[in-house]
Amino acid sequence: MQIKGNTVLITGGGSGIGLALAKEFRSLGNTVIVANRSEARLQQAAEQGFAAYKMDMSDQESIQRTAGEILADHPELNGVIHSAGIMKSESLVSGPNPEIQIETLAINLQGPILLNNSLIPHLVQKPDAFIVTVTSGLAFVPLAMYPTYCASKAGLHSYTESLRYQLKETSVQVTELAPPYVQTELTGESQASDPMAMPLDEFIAEVMSQLQENPEAKELLVERVQPLRFAAEIGSQKYQEFFAQFNDGFTVARAGVF
Repeated sequence: MQIKGNTVLITGGGSGIGLALAKEFRSLGNTVIVANRSEARLQQAAEQGFAAYKMDMSDQESIQRTAGEILADHPELNGVIHSAGIMKSESLVSGPNPEIQIETLAINLQGPILLNNSLIPHLVQKPDAFIVTVTSGLAFVPLAMYPTYCASKAGLHSYTESLRYQLKETSVQVTELAPPYVQTELTGESQASDPMAMPLDEFIAEVMSQLQENPEAKELLVERVQPLRFAAEIGSQKYQEFFAQFNDGFTVARAGVF
């Protein structure tokens, strides 16, 4: 995956990891297009000089229409980074919320799949194309207070594996970026300053360093996420111990919130 000279679409590019990646890629000489469903965040992105498009990743018609507009306006597009996502806590015992579950699966899992359906016929015609899915360390060790979010990211990881295999004979490189807990506003304003979370600038710096050192990487894994990514490889019993310890720690830390 080349990191310069691209025209790249970043979903969820109006905030958090998406916006940070947009700024970083632009600084390296790439043309960056951001998509977001928030009018306010799109306006802020446009004011910072990004080409900005409204795209609701929970809406199939919005995805198809906006993808068509982007391809018409930017025929040189050769990459997409799927960064849009939502993360909401749920109690599956006291109050399961179908609206949260449906929206989470639509944005986090179905959205990237549908957008790829629109972009892949175009991308396979480009000599140096790429698709980056942003999953999560929680795709590998779920945090039980966010059950649907974790399921959506596990599903996106699985889809990414299949996508990479099916595109292996094409010019499209498929890369998975699995972040740890990062200081963004994904779960609310408090996360952006939570000392338990990795500072966003440190996360982005480590990701870009990995891309520069290994542009053919199938996975981008900062050091903080590796205990989650490889937890299953330590054996079933140790994994269960790790899972319990991980979830117990967050349950204590979030006492009174969840």
